[in-house]
Amino acid sequence: MAENDRPQIYLITPPDLDLEVFPDRLAAVLDAEEIACIRLAIAGGDEDRIGRAADAVRMVAHERDVAVVIETHLKLAERHGLDGVHLTDGARNIRDARKTLGADAIVGAFCGTSRHEGMNAGEAGADYVSFGPVGATALGTGARADRELFAWWSEMIEVPVVAEGGLTADLVTDLAPVTDFFGIGAEIWSSDDPVATLKVLIARSAL
Repeated sequence: MAENDRPQIYLITPPDLDLEVFPDRLAAVLDAEEIACIRLAIAGGDEDRIGRAADAVRMVAHERDVAVVIETHLKLAERHGLDGVHLTDGARNIRDARKTLGADAIVGAFCGTSRHEGMNAGEAGADYVSFGPVGATALGTGARADRELFAWWSEMIEVPVVAEGGLTADLVTDLAPVTDFFGIGAEIWSSDDPVATLKVLIARSAL
């Protein structure tokens, strides 16, 4: 990515949605800022609950011409008219997802901190890869995707890359020249004013 290009925003939903409240919060964010894509990242395996969330998010997003991908669930992507799937296990299921959803679907892959997994995902046909977490976390192994990984990827690989997980204003400024997208979720949804919080982060990406 060119140094003067500002990364796009890839929005990640909370793991549990209050459907009485969240669609309006989402609409406010989409109306305030340009969003490239939304990832539906609902925790658990309750098919009905995930399906209702998918319908609600799709309705808000598609009214504004914003694509929606769902984490993991290929069949729900098809059933609920979503634009694709975000796979959380690197390159393993990309070809199956493409075969199931078709050539026009968005298929992305989370590759943790592994350059090798990212390359495999790109070779398997992923439309994007995401690396993270980029911020400090006690989750998983605690390993972080550092700036060097994104700098190398942006220089060597054409597949778009997403930086996600534990983003701070300082990290946004640091990573903006070397990533195509910022995956932003908890960073704004935990705020009383998601729009204002997002605006601060976007402003920092232009520094």
